[in-house]
Amino acid sequence: MVSGAPSTVHALAAGSDPLAATKAAGAILLPSSTRALPLVLAAVPVHLALSLGWAVVLERLGVRRVGRGAAAGLAIAALDLGVFGRRFPRVRALPLGPQILDHLAFGAVVGLVLGRRRRGRDS
Repeated sequence: MVSGAPSTVHALAAGSDPLAATKAAGAILLPSSTRALPLVLAAVPVHLALSLGWAVVLERLGVRRVGRGAAAGLAIAALDLGVFGRRFPRVRALPLGPQILDHLAFGAVVGLVLGRRRRGRDS
């Protein structure tokens, strides 16, 4: 939830749809849907799979600090938004800056959590 804050704040400040990114994720599974509820519901497994998948990658890479996590988040943004997301019109239509900040926040949070988990095991 924290990692979606930048794009949500940006959308609210700009007077645009704060669920646009969520609906875009849902459109990966339901590309022809225009209804909000099905798109939001479809976004749940998409976000869950992507978040868990990238968290596992970061864990395997040994990311254990906020700074390294944030850097990894930028790399993930390059892949998610610059390579994979370009294939999906609704993802492509999202404002890029807030999406990059979301990814940066995601990586930072994952780095923080993985670092704390590691320190907890070492105690």
